[in-house]
Amino acid sequence: MTAYGPLFDLSGRRALVAGASGALGEHFARVLHRAGARVALAARRADRIGLIAESLGEGAAAVAMDLTDPASVRAGFEAAEAGLGGPAEIIVNAAGIAVTKPLLQQAVEDWDGVLGVNLRGPFLVAQEGARRLVAAGRGGAVIHVASILGERIIPGVAGYTASKAGLIQLTRQMAVELARHGIRVNALAPGYIATEINAEFFASDAGQAMVRRIPQRRLGELEDLTVPLLLLASEAGAHMTGATLVVDGGHSIASL
Repeated sequence: MTAYGPLFDLSGRRALVAGASGALGEHFARVLHRAGARVALAARRADRIGLIAESLGEGAAAVAMDLTDPASVRAGFEAAEAGLGGPAEIIVNAAGIAVTKPLLQQAVEDWDGVLGVNLRGPFLVAQEGARRLVAAGRGGAVIHVASILGERIIPGVAGYTASKAGLIQLTRQMAVELARHGIRVNALAPGYIATEINAEFFASDAGQAMVRRIPQRRLGELEDLTVPLLLLASEAGAHMTGATLVVDGGHSIASL
């Protein structure tokens, strides 16, 4: 039995986590590994994912991958298959960036950079993974990490909100087209999650004011995403596809 019990048992499954060098991606890779899956950690920061894979031990492999480059994505999947012993049946798109500037100050390079990582990347990764599963005659699960900002807005992050809204719609599109192949596609939409990157902001007066607007009056923790991820990755969620699972303490249903 895995660390999470029989319902979420992923023993014998293979997973690829794109964006595994970030806080969310690393957490997801660790969760899937603890649940019994063999895991390939993919990102551009080869040194970082190498250290994470080493800490996980047997059943973990690091794969260098530029998520915005089709050739790099294909090469990354080839390396992942070699390291895992077959195609990844669980694909998690966890990479994401934001540029925070007022709309009128955003350069086209800012827009292209955010859309490249947050929307082009997940499309390329999910498409390549799905092609390989279909060719192998296997089903699987694709999980896009979206955001509650795919449904609501805050000033200054036009590219981020547009990319996450696009990712939610891409999830639905892929779910419809891939269902016949036994591939489920869902999105996980976190609210604000406490990480090292945002700790300073949320300790400030402005950050604390934002926390007070969350109905649960707290930020999310990485562990709050563990069971939702496992639900979407495992047979426990076998009849779920095209869904967006919101984990935000009620933030998205609160008044602005």
